[in-house]
Amino acid sequence: MTPNQSAFLENSVRTEVFLAGKLIHRSEEGCRGLMAVISGSLRVYCVSEEGREVTLYRVESGEICVLSASCLMDSIVFDVLIEAVEETRVLMIPSAALHKVEQENPLVELYIYKNATEKFSEVLWTIQQVLFMKIDQRIALALHDERLRQKSDVLSITHEDLAKQIGSVREVVSKTLKYMEEEGLVRLGRGKIEILDRDFKVENDPLAGQNSRGEF
Repeated sequence: MTPNQSAFLENSVRTEVFLAGKLIHRSEEGCRGLMAVISGSLRVYCVSEEGREVTLYRVESGEICVLSASCLMDSIVFDVLIEAVEETRVLMIPSAALHKVEQENPLVELYIYKNATEKFSEVLWTIQQVLFMKIDQRIALALHDERLRQKSDVLSITHEDLAKQIGSVREVVSKTLKYMEEEGLVRLGRGKIEILDRDFKVENDPLAGQNSRGEF
């Protein structure tokens, strides 16, 4: 961007803080603007007609969330919701300001679409898991991702949150986790799951070789 464009966006940006569990955005409510996460984490998800949630991807510290500015992208027509996973601080760039710079500088528009394309690959990976993987495989992958995100073998996550993450229901997740505990793979606690066997690997994975996230 030119110095004038950078200064214009800097003068337009505002800081917002969202508490854990706060619903920040849904497509039908309009365009909030582009969010750059300073600290915390956002969850982008969709909900089925039966009320079942599935997490499409997360936006972590240092990343931007373009779907909160989906009005800038005509090709985004599906309804998504965004919530704060934990207390999250973001820089909000209003859509009107971003649109003005986008019209002047096509590289800004290219950057937004490039970021959206990268996130779309994560959405496809999520769809592959839901369609082709068994529930224990999906849980193992989700726990592995949480271990990397929390940087600990003792994960602060409930069965309900895990079910939302993989697009299942709590009863099924709890039953599978109980089986995994009996096998000595995890230890269950109130609001916590401890990974005991870090060498556990997902077997019979139909997507083997397409993604490295197949073990604790």
